Amino acid sequence: MLNYLWGFMIVIGIFYAAFTGNLPAVTEAALDSSKEAVTLCITMLGVMSLWVGLMRIAENCGIISGAAQVLNPLLRFMFPTIPKGNKANEYISTNIIANVFGLGWAATPAGLKAMEEMGKLNQHSKVASKDMCTFLILNVSSFQLIPVTMIAYRSQYGSANPSAILGPAMIATFFSTLAGILFSKFMCLLPEKHAIPTYKKEKGGRFH
Repeated sequence: MLNYLWGFMIVIGIFYAAFTGNLPAVTEAALDSSKEAVTLCITMLGVMSLWVGLMRIAENCGIISGAAQVLNPLLRFMFPTIPKGNKANEYISTNIIANVFGLGWAATPAGLKAMEEMGKLNQHSKVASKDMCTFLILNVSSFQLIPVTMIAYRSQYGSANPSAILGPAMIATFFSTLAGILFSKFMCLLPEKHAIPTYKKEKGGRFH
């Protein structure tokens, strides 16, 4: 749908520029934007490589696992039906930590892995479980302590003080995350239309 929407706007813009005699300006803008896009990608590549590398070092040093232990009470509160020791908890922790530092790109692989593990617990049902919906809400709200990506964007576009967004970003994302948690817990109290599977551990260590 978005592809059709963007395509429609581009075509309309070109036709409007042609009828108003501004077609050369469109060509110039397209060339300038292409150059700017490449420059921005190179800038973001450096920033994300730095922070993703730091995340990998933190993971190898055991910092991520330690942070996961600190987050364990929160995970128990937000995802009470995920069994302790399940891989989903580790992936969720990694995703949350990456999002807190504004590393949305680094958080994505862990988020996909977490959804995959929760899908297994949900017996690959086409109906998302409460835990899957809660995790999605947390990702959308995404509390950020250091919005690295936005700071990089502001720096790229010549902001005099790129880090000035720190305070407003923390306040905005705190309240968005709080609203997401309250909404999620409220929805969990409503009666279910579909049976959500319970996770019981068998002797072999598998969950069903």
